[in-house]
Amino acid sequence: MSEGTTVPDGRRYTKEHEWALVDGDVIVIGITDFAQHELGDVVYVELPRVGGRVAAFKEFGVVESVKAASDLYSPLTGEVVAVNGDLGEHPELVNESPYDRGWMMRVRAEDLAELDQLMDAQAYRQLIEQG
Repeated sequence: MSEGTTVPDGRRYTKEHEWALVDGDVIVIGITDFAQHELGDVVYVELPRVGGRVAAFKEFGVVESVKAASDLYSPLTGEVVAVNGDLGEHPELVNESPYDRGWMMRVRAEDLAELDQLMDAQAYRQLIEQG
């Protein structure tokens, strides 16, 4: 794990480096601190439209950095109820605050049991330490 990379407890993680946080009846989704470090300076984020549907482990958007463009994958299936409009003008929020102000979308999950397929913080830390 690179120096200074944070992996907060209380979230679930995918092997593609997205995180999911339960917030009432919706799930907040973004990319991890590790992912934003790997990408470098984020210059553009493409997100789904509100009211659209996302499917577990399927592409929901794209994040572009000075290094590369990378697909984003949804950790679960459901309806997009909000997207972070601030990322349109301030994509650097993904780098500055990946777990808070850099969140990407909020999804009303069809089946919260899908979260059980994701890693907890300890398992995710082990994944990125193994490289």
